[in-house]
Amino acid sequence: MAKSISDKIAELKEGVDWFYSDDFKLEDASERYRALTTLAKEIEQDLDNLKNDIKVIDEDFSK
Repeated sequence: MAKSISDKIAELKEGVDWFYSDDFKLEDASERYRALTTLAKEIEQDLDNLKNDIKVIDEDFSK
């Protein structure tokens, strides 16, 4: 089952919070940053898709 946008945003927030936590390790920072960047791009794509779906639905109801 695919993660919801809300789940992905929560995961992103948790990942960003790691950078400010006591668990932060410089050795892991680059890998985590890349993973979070990928996740952020997925969220952006999901939001773009949702926006397009909303536009289609709005056009259907406008007729």
